Amino acid sequence: MRVYVPLTLSGLAEAYKAGELGPGAAYAVTPALREWYASDDIEELEYAALNRAAFASLRLVAGDPGVARRRVVLAADVPDEGVEPGSGSASASELGEVRVARVLGLKKVAAVHVDAEDAVGDVAAAVGVLGAADQGDDDAWFAGGGVEDRELLWFATQEIAGLIG
Repeated sequence: MRVYVPLTLSGLAEAYKAGELGPGAAYAVTPALREWYASDDIEELEYAALNRAAFASLRLVAGDPGVARRRVVLAADVPDEGVEPGSGSASASELGEVRVARVLGLKKVAAVHVDAEDAVGDVAAAVGVLGAADQGDDDAWFAGGGVEDRELLWFATQEIAGLIG
């Protein structure tokens, strides 16, 4: 199963140094995500799961004022038995959520998706309004910049050293 693991750049650096990533939250094409997205196109569904992970990465960035204001998502292939269901909720923030139950070696990582350096301002703006948006302020998210319009860049695993350097 292809999973999308949300991280920060410092989290990516730690995983790179260790050569692995501990068990934890990820996103994948789940039955709830399929139903919500209403598409049978696996590429579209995987893109939706990647975007869910990018939003989770934004939350990780928001939770640590010391990390770089760039979203990071690892795409990895994990055996189905190595993935557990997420919270079981179908809420918008948890659609596609799963848990990677085992240590994930970086050799299983297929690609790394990271915001471009020029996205830092948009990510910082989104972090700044996240709390208000969570409280139901619909205008806050619109005032927070265009982070949702930003595509994450694709990097091969061989490029991780350059990303964290």
